[in-house]
Amino acid sequence: MGELRDRHGRVATDLRVSLTDRCNLRCTYCMPAEGLDWLPPEEQLTDDEVVRLVRLGIERLGIREVRFTGGEPLLRRGLVDIVQRCSRLGAELSLTTNGLGLHRSADALARAGLDRVNVSLDTADPETFARMTLRARLDDVVAGLAAAHAAGIRPVKVNAVLMRGVNDHQAPDLLEWCLERDYELRFIEQMPLDAQQGWRRNEMVTADEIRALLGEHHVLAPAVEPRGSAPAELYTVDGGPGTVGVIASVTESFCGACDRVRLTADGQVRNCLFSTEESDLRSAMRAGADDDDLVARWQAAVAVKLPGHGIDDPTFLQPPRPMSAIGG
Repeated sequence: MGELRDRHGRVATDLRVSLTDRCNLRCTYCMPAEGLDWLPPEEQLTDDEVVRLVRLGIERLGIREVRFTGGEPLLRRGLVDIVQRCSRLGAELSLTTNGLGLHRSADALARAGLDRVNVSLDTADPETFARMTLRARLDDVVAGLAAAHAAGIRPVKVNAVLMRGVNDHQAPDLLEWCLERDYELRFIEQMPLDAQQGWRRNEMVTADEIRALLGEHHVLAPAVEPRGSAPAELYTVDGGPGTVGVIASVTESFCGACDRVRLTADGQVRNCLFSTEESDLRSAMRAGADDDDLVARWQAAVAVKLPGHGIDDPTFLQPPRPMSAIGG
């Protein structure tokens, strides 16, 4: 079996697969209220093409974990079938979602073989949720989280982004809300991946600030388990067993241990969230490329991965595609 190794010695074993660039929320730090120009259906990978590339990743390139992302992957009509087919390949399967509609599909996804779920939720306050997402649908997300937990998809993780002056003061409340429900909360520094390209470093709530906000109400202690390639630095809360994670993508980058590679909904390999270049597998596949050719193209795409994302570099340029088009 081959591997996805870059010239700095890192090996990608975690594949993030975007199933659509569409989303049914309008989070203000991600996309404008009017939405974006979505990919035409014919440019998106078909279900069979997704499963083929996932199979090559697992069977030929050492992928051990596959995470389905978007946009909003629950909008992908064939999601349950894709999960079921990929579950036979032996890798761990997870889903990153905004939770809308999860209450209707959690049981089916669990039966199909989904192992874990990450739900994006920045606040447990209805008014703040509506302000941040431009949709009054907090109850749907709450129902989706509960349904996933009841279906046995464990752990249920919650991803939260804090916005200065909007929901940062609610961080301790959100942590307590998650601990009460047996959800694992991860705070993520806001990254320069918004479609509006309005991100400003001095406006971002940093990892240090997040820890300080939580520390005003709880005692945090670094978790004993080694972090490895995981993006979240874990802390026990008030002696445990509950934990909280902080993902300092910007201020405390973990690029040196990165084991992730991404496949966009239109079949482009991205070796970093912040890449400005992509490698096209879809066109080669549709032109008749065999498995050996696709594997070689994928390996070549990962081989040139840069040592870091370069956000601190004065020459840093935000990638032209926003997060919703890349897949997290």
